[in-house]
Amino acid sequence: MKIKKFYINTIGCQMNVYDSEQIAECLRRIGFVMETRVEKADLVIVNTCSIREKAEQKAFSFLGRLAKMKREKPHLMVGVCGCVAQQEGQKIIERMPHVDFVLGTQAIERLPAAIEKIEKQGCRIVDVDMTREIQETAGMPTPGKAHEVSRFVTIMRGCDNYCTYCVVPYVRGRETSRDPERIINEIKRLVKNGVREITLLGQNVNSYGQKQGLCDFPTLLKQIDDVEGLSRLRFTTSHPKDLSDDLIAAFQSMAKLCHHIHLPVQSGSNDILARMNRRYTREKYLEMVVNLRKTCPEIAITSDIIVGFPGESRADFEQTKALIKQVEFDSLFAFIYSDRPNAPSARFKGKITEKEKKERLQEVFDLQAGITQKIHARMKGTLQEVLVEGVSKKETRENQERALDAVQWTGRTSGNKIVNFIQNSVSCVDTGIQVGEMVRVRIEKTFPHSLWGGVVTCDSGHSLAKGEESYAA
Repeated sequence: MKIKKFYINTIGCQMNVYDSEQIAECLRRIGFVMETRVEKADLVIVNTCSIREKAEQKAFSFLGRLAKMKREKPHLMVGVCGCVAQQEGQKIIERMPHVDFVLGTQAIERLPAAIEKIEKQGCRIVDVDMTREIQETAGMPTPGKAHEVSRFVTIMRGCDNYCTYCVVPYVRGRETSRDPERIINEIKRLVKNGVREITLLGQNVNSYGQKQGLCDFPTLLKQIDDVEGLSRLRFTTSHPKDLSDDLIAAFQSMAKLCHHIHLPVQSGSNDILARMNRRYTREKYLEMVVNLRKTCPEIAITSDIIVGFPGESRADFEQTKALIKQVEFDSLFAFIYSDRPNAPSARFKGKITEKEKKERLQEVFDLQAGITQKIHARMKGTLQEVLVEGVSKKETRENQERALDAVQWTGRTSGNKIVNFIQNSVSCVDTGIQVGEMVRVRIEKTFPHSLWGGVVTCDSGHSLAKGEESYAA
C-alpha cells in the first residue's frame, strides 16, 4: 500500500502555526505522513492568513504555482485552509480550478471526512461553516518532535473587539474560550513529551473565560504555572483595554511566567485610536506601561504599530513616534495599513498614499532600531538565563565536526531575546549542553536582532540568585 504524504505551507501568525499542527495531526490519524518537499507530496495544504493584503497575496501566489504541479501529477490533492479560506470560500474554487477543497477556520476536525469524500466521489468541497463551541477533536497535542522545546497552545478563538481595521471577527468568529481542564491536560501531555516552554494563544487572552463564566486569565496562568516539569510560560496577544491589575501582578508572583509582554498599541494618537475602535487612550496605555515596569522592572515590552491608517495626519504620526520614544519598546512589529474585506476602515475617507505610508514605516523602523540598539548595549556583560532550543541555524557543518565545546547553540531569554552562544571549555564539562535545559550565558556581543555570549554554568532549573548581575530582556 502506497504511503500518502502531505505538505503544509503555513502563512500567518502563531495561531496559524498551531492550526497547522492540528491539521497535521488529523492527517496522521488517517495514515498520511509529513513530507518536507512540496514536489514529493500527494496532498498540499496552504494554511492562510488574511490579516494583511501581503499575506493573502502570498497565499494565492503559492496556490498558482501548484497548478503546474497538478497537471504533472493528476492525483495531487490541493487544499486551502485558514482565514483566506473562510473569507473567500467558493470564490477560491472559481478562481483556481485545481483546488480540491476549501476549509474555513473552524473546519479542521472535518478535514478527514472531506478527504475521504473527495477520494471516493472525485468532488470538490467548500466548508466554511462556523460553530459556537470549540471542537476539541482536533485539539489534542501531537507527540513533540525530537528535541522540541517550545509549543503553542490555543486557549480561545475568535474576537469580540471589532477593531475597524481587522477581519478576525469575520474569519475566526466570535470569542470562545476553551475549558481550562482541557488546556491543562494538553499542556501536561506536551510537557510529558519533553516540551519545556508553552506559549498560550488567543486574539485577546486578557478576556479569557469572561463570556462563559470560566476562571479568569490570571487564574488560568496560575494553574499552568503549577504544572510540574514546565520551565517557562508565555502568552500572546494581550489587548490593552483588558489588561488587569491581577495580570500585571502575575509577572512578579509567578515563577515560570516570562518577563515579556506583547501589548499592541497600534497608534499614539487618541484620534486614530478612536477611529480604530481600540477603546483605550494614549494616556491609559502609558499608565499600563508604568505599572508593568513598577511591578516587574526588567520586563520586556513589545508592540504593534499600524502606519497610514485612514485619516492619520502628520501630527497623528508624530504622536506615535513620540509614544515609541517614551515607552522604549524592546522591539516593534510595524505594518503599513491596507484595506481588508469586511473591515469598516476600508470605507473610511482620508486614505494615505502608498508613498507616504512607506516613508512613515521606514521612520518607525529607524526609530525603533536605535532604541533596540540602546537596550541591547545595556545588556553587554550581564548574565542571562537562556532556555536551550538547539543548535544555532548559523551553525556550519565545519563547526558541528569540531569538539563539542565549539558548537554554537541558540535559545531565548525570559524577555524573548534570541541568544546565540558557545559552550566553552570550563562549563558543562560533565554532561555538555542539553536541549531543554537552562544555561546562564554572559553576554559578550550585541546585534540588532540577537545577542552573543558564552555559557557560564549549565544547571537545569537554576535561577539567578538574588544580587547576581543580570538584565532581563
